Amino acid sequence: MGAIKGALSLIPSIRLPGSKVAYEELPSHDMSHANSPLDESPIMPDAWRKGISAPRRRLGFLFRTSPKRLVVITLAVFFTLVLLAGGSFRARRYYAEKAKAEERIPYHWEHYPRLDGFYNGIRSLVNYTDWVPEQQITTKTKPKIHKAPPFDPVAVNPYPDFSSKGYLKEHQPVQRCYLDDNEKYAAPDIFAYPGIPAGMTAPYWGSYESIHIAPDRCWERFGRFGPYGYSYNPAEGGLGLSNNSAHAGAEKVQELITKIDYRNVNWGKAQKKCFEKNKKRFDPEVAHTEQKKTVKRSAYVLRTWTGYQYTDIQLLSLRAMINELSLKSGGEYDVHLLVHVKDDKIPIWASEEVYNKTLRENVPEEFWDMTTLWSEQLMRTYYPGPFRDEDNVENHSKSDIHGVYRSAHFALQWFAQQHQEYDFIWNWEMDIRYTGHYYEFHNGVSNWAAEQPRKLLWERSSRFWIPGIHGTWAKFSQLVERETQERNEEPVWGPAEFPTSGLGRIPPPKENMPPKRFEEDNYEWGVGEDADLIVFDPLFDPAKTNWVFRNDVTGYNTSLETPPRRAAIITVARLSKKLLNTMHEETFRTHHTMFPEMWPPSVALHHGYKAVYAPHPVYFDRKWPLDVMDKIFNYPSTPQDSPFGWGEHNMQGGSFYYNAGFSGALWRRWLGAKENGEGGKKMEESRSDRMCLRGMLYHPIKSESVE
Repeated sequence: MGAIKGALSLIPSIRLPGSKVAYEELPSHDMSHANSPLDESPIMPDAWRKGISAPRRRLGFLFRTSPKRLVVITLAVFFTLVLLAGGSFRARRYYAEKAKAEERIPYHWEHYPRLDGFYNGIRSLVNYTDWVPEQQITTKTKPKIHKAPPFDPVAVNPYPDFSSKGYLKEHQPVQRCYLDDNEKYAAPDIFAYPGIPAGMTAPYWGSYESIHIAPDRCWERFGRFGPYGYSYNPAEGGLGLSNNSAHAGAEKVQELITKIDYRNVNWGKAQKKCFEKNKKRFDPEVAHTEQKKTVKRSAYVLRTWTGYQYTDIQLLSLRAMINELSLKSGGEYDVHLLVHVKDDKIPIWASEEVYNKTLRENVPEEFWDMTTLWSEQLMRTYYPGPFRDEDNVENHSKSDIHGVYRSAHFALQWFAQQHQEYDFIWNWEMDIRYTGHYYEFHNGVSNWAAEQPRKLLWERSSRFWIPGIHGTWAKFSQLVERETQERNEEPVWGPAEFPTSGLGRIPPPKENMPPKRFEEDNYEWGVGEDADLIVFDPLFDPAKTNWVFRNDVTGYNTSLETPPRRAAIITVARLSKKLLNTMHEETFRTHHTMFPEMWPPSVALHHGYKAVYAPHPVYFDRKWPLDVMDKIFNYPSTPQDSPFGWGEHNMQGGSFYYNAGFSGALWRRWLGAKENGEGGKKMEESRSDRMCLRGMLYHPIKSESVE
């Protein structure tokens, strides 16, 4: 058995019982949707594909022979076996030595104990007030496992009470929206459990309460995605993905769900109709005349491309976004697909027929009427530059300035110019998932961002808030103020100043100038002001790290000092119309641009816009010592140790970062799939059934499946 195990261990695709958990290997830098080589199987000879079918007479030849010939054959066979055995031994020794030589030294965090509270299921639910986080459990007592979920699922409604007297006194009434023309199918509810599994793991960063998300409920797959077709058959208009799932308590969720035939849904049309029914809510003139508040609108832009594979699970997420953000809110959001046509030879700008053909070949029919196509060739026309090589500090990727890898923001800026009706645009990626309610999350972080004062906001947003060591947000804010003073750092206060030449600088808006001196402000400026930029990782200074793209700065005088800049890894963000218009002007008029993760934050810094890092909950797969975590993520000893540079390996066990391998593994387990030899229906049923997680952002999700 030992020999077999040793041989199998040389095969990378085999993972033996007791082996360490390994996550899906992710790229060293996220090339977004760059082409990946397809796995190819070697072409096998016909005899191996079809089976050996040699004539019987060849076998008969062995038996019609002389004794001398038999001796020769016997010796030949013997020596052949000896050679094969020796070669096999040497090959095994070679691969064993090679594997040993290539064996890497484990990272420090891989030695920390694994956290398994994520996998406690709905038959172990407890009241939130009785919950003890896994990290704080000191005894090995097992949680009580019930025969069925101890609580019933409930509909989740995070929207304002649109029918209340208080709301109607200040706002226009909200008209109900439907998925179909006949108004048979109202926008559906989704369902969660009012409790969380016993021993559930707590997040290390961020907080639910701070960003206005209910911390006392959890989501499993039937309640979260059942209303979008997860749990009923294709013949009924669903997707039939729950056939091999653990089902404890699922019948109660099913009773609450209206089965909608999604084969006939036109999401673009449904969104337009929803807006038309509610357009008075968003009209400033009507609001002024009737003395009501104007509700601001957002475009929720999903970045996709030709050739993208829309899996059934992807369809569930897209339907959830549209229903929860747009239809259920009475048109506060419009969801769009912004599709990159990767073949520049396709003249989508010249022919409606070509445009429609390209769209229909690359996007599912239910999303046709909410899709916009673009191409890099179109961006070359829209932003002709010139973008001279001598005006670039360093093009680390050696890519074209109009290529999506270096200038994904070009298309977003172009889209924003065509849609000035939106106050905000959310730039979202196709490999992000969320277990909670989309409106609750996006509305929550928007309201939280508006509450933040501008004083030391850039400084707070450059750090990871770890409540377990920093305490409340207020105490964390005090810490940042004290450290800024002790380090004698000059805080950001209004638009950044730096030398320039050539086409010069576009002046910052007057309203972005501080109303008083920094010392005179008592954390008042900015309170109640909508943020112009909301990101989901810290806004760090790339000049203090060895992040490889820190010097991809174009259009500024390279004989002068490189302008100050900020960056946030992963380009998902909410951007205001004002910020996007300034980004467009900077690119079009002064030919300024930077690497995508750096461009919006740097323009916000230069022009004094309000920018924040929203402290959403982030989880880790291992029990980190809090002091170690704080030191590594907030106080790296050298630029090379920064988590945004060579220290990025520390993110691999997290739930949200560009290389967070744990995110995909946890997401697939939540869906009911097996991962690293664990999970799946049998394991769930033998333990506490389906996982039930609180709202969590997952990135990157490069593959997803159900059992």
